[in-house]
Amino acid sequence: MHIFDIAIIGAGPVGLFSVFQAGMNELDTCLIDSLGTVGGQCSALYAEKAIYDIPGFCQISAQGLIDNLKEQVAPFPYKTYFNNTCLHLKCKDGIWHLQSKDNVILAKTVVIAAGAGTFEVRKPPVLGLKEFEDKTVFYHVTKKEKFKDRIVTIVGGGDSALDWAVLLADGIAKKVNLVHRRDIFRAMQKTVSAMQKLRKHGKINLVTPYQLLGVKGNNGYLTHIDIKNMNGEILTIQSDFLLPFFGMTMHMGPITNWGLKIVKKHINVNPSSMETHLKGIYAVGDICYYPGKLKFISTGFAEAVRAIHSAYDFIYPDRIRHFEHSTTKGIPSNE
Repeated sequence: MHIFDIAIIGAGPVGLFSVFQAGMNELDTCLIDSLGTVGGQCSALYAEKAIYDIPGFCQISAQGLIDNLKEQVAPFPYKTYFNNTCLHLKCKDGIWHLQSKDNVILAKTVVIAAGAGTFEVRKPPVLGLKEFEDKTVFYHVTKKEKFKDRIVTIVGGGDSALDWAVLLADGIAKKVNLVHRRDIFRAMQKTVSAMQKLRKHGKINLVTPYQLLGVKGNNGYLTHIDIKNMNGEILTIQSDFLLPFFGMTMHMGPITNWGLKIVKKHINVNPSSMETHLKGIYAVGDICYYPGKLKFISTGFAEAVRAIHSAYDFIYPDRIRHFEHSTTKGIPSNE
């Protein structure tokens, strides 16, 4: 079987940048992800939300960042294993065996860029809700255009709920109902202020303190939503779409069975090399932990550089390398 220099687990932004760094170091690389394509949480959970702290971009959408990273790695050859969840990770004769349901992948080193692990959406306990899911009930937004000139009800009081309420109320949705069980919100104060401003201008209908009680409609298409306050009073409001944002639960999944040191649902690493306590296994991005760790994408990019260089030295300990900036090295040829 083919043995890769490096196997990268996770095709989010940090995983993709790890592929780029591996390509710049001419390492034989494969990319593994449980989803069917690249993008990770950026594409699956908040594709159209703006990111403001990526160097060189005053503002870029999450999907726009993924698209740029895909273009950046395009000159380099690497094999992809999508729809593959790595179930077991074992070392035999110095080679790591990554086993999924359908494949066994062999690699000299492994970089785990699995984001925050697997997310499970917290769904409201409402009867009949499943009938409407993925038609008119969504737990994340991928294309805001589908809500154009429609009535949208958002339930929740955190960042996601208020972010999307503000975005959709500003020239996209016909009407936005924001339902929350309290009068106090957990979102950033800047977003709360923006929501209150839109409310004063009649663009957001704020309904508190109410909770989601039931949904009405036919064949998966909503017509109305029932909500209830603390006194048991029921209010029925018209709505074409429902966005319940009740947060998510993080699960590390099979990673917990790989023999790694786990600290508060994160993989413990040495920040000087990004190596775990298992030789040849590295972790980068939101999945890793070390004292002073900051969960920013830009931090993950820096960690990816460190991990790939550490992996190179592990694979080729006797090679002498001279440091070069990309401005002088350029992009290696595939020929």
